[in-house]
Amino acid sequence: MVLSPDALAKIDQAVTKYPPDQRQSAVMAALTIAQDEKGWLSTETMDFVAQYLGMPPIAVYEVASFYTMYDIKPVGKYKLAICTNLPCALQGANVAAEHLKNKLGIGFNETTADGLVTLREGECFGACGDAPVLLLNDKRMCCAMTPDKLDALLKDLT
Repeated sequence: MVLSPDALAKIDQAVTKYPPDQRQSAVMAALTIAQDEKGWLSTETMDFVAQYLGMPPIAVYEVASFYTMYDIKPVGKYKLAICTNLPCALQGANVAAEHLKNKLGIGFNETTADGLVTLREGECFGACGDAPVLLLNDKRMCCAMTPDKLDALLKDLT
């Protein structure tokens, strides 16, 4: 079995939100649950989700490759996505992004040699008033991320 009984129970709960003949509507929830458990979405995991929801594997691949919150290749233990859209950029996101690149020694879509941190450029996270915004592991939003605050975050993570 590719996913644990606990993950399957969570997927089953998500499926109950849709009509019985629309199990595939839970694909985004299922992918999120699978990624939370596995760390990323391998072809094997996506094939399992497709089979479990009764949908073609290509349909699952399309969803997983379209949305940036899904990782279809391994990522670091910590995924940092910094918004560089205009409102964040005007509040220092580009400076913050360059600071992270220099501090970590990697560019966007790269992972540190120790496998600890993956850096991503993110799209709008809907918190423009708190710019610049960073999303940690697709779950925790960090606001007003100055270089000093980024240094403190990295210290807490490592």
